[in-house]
Amino acid sequence: MIAAVVWGTGNVGRAAIRAVEAHPALKLAAVVVNNPDKVGKDAGALAGLDVELGIAATNDIDAVLATSPGAVVYAASGDIRPDDALADITKAIRAGAVVVTPSLYALYDHRSAPAELREPVLAAIAEGGGSLFVSGVDPGWGNDVLPLLVSGLGSEVDAIRCQEIFDYSTYDQPDAVRWLIGMGQPLDYQAPMLMPTVPTMVWGGQIRLMARALGVEVDEIRETVDRRALDTTVTTRTMGEFEAGTQGAIRFEVQGVVGGEPLIVIEHVTRIHASCATDWPMPPSGDGAHKVIIEGRPHIEVSVEATDEGENRSAGGNATAVGRLVNAIDWLVEAEPGLYDALDIPLRPAVGKLGRKPR
Repeated sequence: MIAAVVWGTGNVGRAAIRAVEAHPALKLAAVVVNNPDKVGKDAGALAGLDVELGIAATNDIDAVLATSPGAVVYAASGDIRPDDALADITKAIRAGAVVVTPSLYALYDHRSAPAELREPVLAAIAEGGGSLFVSGVDPGWGNDVLPLLVSGLGSEVDAIRCQEIFDYSTYDQPDAVRWLIGMGQPLDYQAPMLMPTVPTMVWGGQIRLMARALGVEVDEIRETVDRRALDTTVTTRTMGEFEAGTQGAIRFEVQGVVGGEPLIVIEHVTRIHASCATDWPMPPSGDGAHKVIIEGRPHIEVSVEATDEGENRSAGGNATAVGRLVNAIDWLVEAEPGLYDALDIPLRPAVGKLGRKPR
C-alpha cells in the first residue's frame, strides 16, 4: 500500500483524511498540522470521524518526510501564503513523494504558469523523483474534465460556461469569507480575491486548459465583477452577523475570449444569504451547486450537488475536489515523475460498496 500523508486539517484536510482512509491502495501514514493545539490529536477526531485512526497529528514535517512517504496530500492554504506553500510542496517532492494539492492556482495549467513557479517544481522533481498534480477546490473537475466530457455529447459546441453558485453562510472559513472575498465589508472594500488580475491568476489556467483540449486559441482573458449589498442584517449558521448595506453577494466571470467573443467562461455567484441578489442565478435546490452549460446543438445543462458533513454543500464541494486529487495518487505513483495537469490524469473509480475498501 502507498503511505500517504495529509498536510493540513482544515476544510480540505478533513475531507482528505477521510478519502485516504477509504482508499484501498492508500494507508494514512501521518497527519501534519500547524496549530499547536492539534498536535497529538487523533486523525479520526480531526477528520470528524466517529472512530480513532491511531495516527496522532504532528507538526514535525522533517520527521514525517524522513520516512519517505509515497504521497502527500497538501491541504494547507496557499491563498495568502503562496511562497510558503510552494516551499512546502517542493520540499515534499524533493523527498520523493507524489504531491496532490489545490493550493498552487497557477499550476492548474502548468504550461502557462510563470517560470518563477514552474521552475522550482521541475527542479524538485529532477532532484527527488516526486510528482505534482494540482486541481482546484472550487472544484477543479467542474472547470476542466466535466465540461470537456459534456461537450463531447454535442454535435456543435459554441460556448462553455462553468458556474459555482453557493450560499457561503455554511462555509466555516470566516477569514476567507469576510476578508478574502469581502462578505460583510463596505461595497468599496477591495477584497484580495477580487482585485484586478487575481481571478485570472486563479482560474485563467483552467480556461487555458479547456481551450487546449478543445483545440482553440484564447485571444485574451477578461474579468467582470459585480457586488450587491444586503438589504437587511442577517445572522448565519457558522459566522455570525452580517450587517445591512454591506457586501452580501458577489458575481464574477473569468472569460476566455476566442475570436473576439467570451466563449469559455468560469462564473462564480456567491451569497452570504439566499435573500441577496435573487435575480442572479440560483442553485436548483439547497445551498449550492456546480453547473456546466453548453451552448450549441443540443443545448446541454448539467448540475451537480454534493453534500458532506451533514447537509453542507460547501463541504460537499470540498469533498469532491479532494476525491479527484486523492483518487489520482495510485495512478501518479505508477507514472513517471513529472508535473501533471487534469488532462493527463484519468478519472479514478470511487470507493465503497461497489468493490473497493468499505468502512
